[in-house]
Amino acid sequence: MKVLHVLDHSIPLHSGYTFRTLSILREQRKLGWETFHLTSPKQIDCEVSEEDVDGWHFYRTQAATGPLSRLPVLAQWALMKKLEDRLLQVAERVRPDIIHAHSPVLNAIPALRVGKRLGIPVVYEVRAFWEDAAVDHGTTAEGSPRYRLTRWLETRALQQADHVFTICEGLRSDIVCRGIPADKVTVIPNAVNIESFEPGGLPDAALKSRLGLQGTSVVGFIGSFYAYEGLDLLLDALPVVLAERPDVRVLLVGGGPQDAALKAQAQRLGLTDKVVFTGRVPHSEVQRYYDLIDILAYPRHSMRLTELVTPLKPLEAMAQGRVLVASDVGGHKELIRHGETGMLFKAGSKDALAQAVTSLLATRDRWTALREAGRRFVENERNWTASVAHYREVYASLAARK
Repeated sequence: MKVLHVLDHSIPLHSGYTFRTLSILREQRKLGWETFHLTSPKQIDCEVSEEDVDGWHFYRTQAATGPLSRLPVLAQWALMKKLEDRLLQVAERVRPDIIHAHSPVLNAIPALRVGKRLGIPVVYEVRAFWEDAAVDHGTTAEGSPRYRLTRWLETRALQQADHVFTICEGLRSDIVCRGIPADKVTVIPNAVNIESFEPGGLPDAALKSRLGLQGTSVVGFIGSFYAYEGLDLLLDALPVVLAERPDVRVLLVGGGPQDAALKAQAQRLGLTDKVVFTGRVPHSEVQRYYDLIDILAYPRHSMRLTELVTPLKPLEAMAQGRVLVASDVGGHKELIRHGETGMLFKAGSKDALAQAVTSLLATRDRWTALREAGRRFVENERNWTASVAHYREVYASLAARK
């Protein structure tokens, strides 16, 4: 079986998107399949046509140039044309049995055109809807003409694909509601490589001292600072927590679009000595920062994106046997069993978040059971071997039809 994956971006860039991709590729290789990998022009800082990264070979697509590439909306069409031309070159070279396009729809449309031209089945894997991501990034508003156009394109791609994969039940339900037959949509759940995670170690005393966290209880977040992550809610809740637990500190590890706004918010609330911003840290150092945190917080705001999409971070936290609190958005409720593998609180409520944190800090005797249940959940239900096995039947059926 030869599978050509069409990707938005890949390593050496680090994101939840690239980590999911690598996990899928590893498991597909274990099944004996030959995988090929092409990235879109959105692979930033890349000027080569092919590249080897950590033992994986990637075909690259150069950025679109010319007047169209600088105009709103038309720039997206220029990007798709560039990707289509490059995909045709690669597909004619490697002759895959399946073309597997991953979100966004900007990858799916060129894949469908090339698949039709060459007679190759095309599957489309939806990790999130492009129109909802655009709303979160502030480039459009729900219901705007651009939003409706993008949603129409997404639905057309879903209709034309030979099969649709997605990452969770929330997205699957939305896809089926668009008129896509239920038996044409298969969930490949987010998961973890359980062997890559060990239960958390002891805090590094020197690092804890350097960050001014000695003698404190630490509530933390490690990842990208996007608006939908709800880190502003965590800061709003902190004064309520401090009124009951003055020893609490918030540790924010990472960076992103909300970095400056969060620092300004901490200053405005008089919390500059209670919140530690580390900036981005090397991937090899992340584990040391996890070990400093008593409670991991995932306070995502409720919106279409977070209600429909399941994140990776809580699964990674449970794989490490961490204690966590998370908002009760749909994406979290698919992963976290309240009171068993973690604690859920009412999304958008700073008081509910504060109460969840203080309650956990007051009942540390419960932590061992929470940690063990979370680890069991990912070991038994959310491992990549089990998830990727769901591709097998669909791929075989489409390849036979080809």
